[in-house]
Amino acid sequence: MNIAGHIEALRADLIATAGIGDESTLRVAEQLSRALDPAMRLRLLDILSEAALEVNGQLTSGQIDVRLAGGDVGFTYSESSHEAEPAGDDAQAARITLRIPEQLKTRAEAAAAAEGVSLNTWLVRATSRALDRGRGSSGPGGRRITGYATS
Repeated sequence: MNIAGHIEALRADLIATAGIGDESTLRVAEQLSRALDPAMRLRLLDILSEAALEVNGQLTSGQIDVRLAGGDVGFTYSESSHEAEPAGDDAQAARITLRIPEQLKTRAEAAAAAEGVSLNTWLVRATSRALDRGRGSSGPGGRRITGYATS
């Protein structure tokens, strides 16, 4: 879905509304519409992401993801098994929006696929591992070496 047409329609609406004013008001509206272009794109993407999350909450399996490529927004559906999801009460699960570089996302997706889990599950596990690294360890940098040595 190309959102450029929707952005242009919003700009036209703003300019048409400003048309009830004088020439100065119209010029300001045109300048504002150009300046607001990135913010309008982000808001539309946020709206679509929230809609996908709401639909995901009603699905019994799988999930809908919103993907941005250039100026185009797309939706993908991926089937997921319940075994791959992290253990815990879904009612207590927190939802966040995470924006990461496309290259990093691609690497994370590949790592998740290699483990046979969803990207969400992989991210939860990676976050947990990263946070648990320093817990209960001693020594500089939070690392502990165990073993024995002879001299």
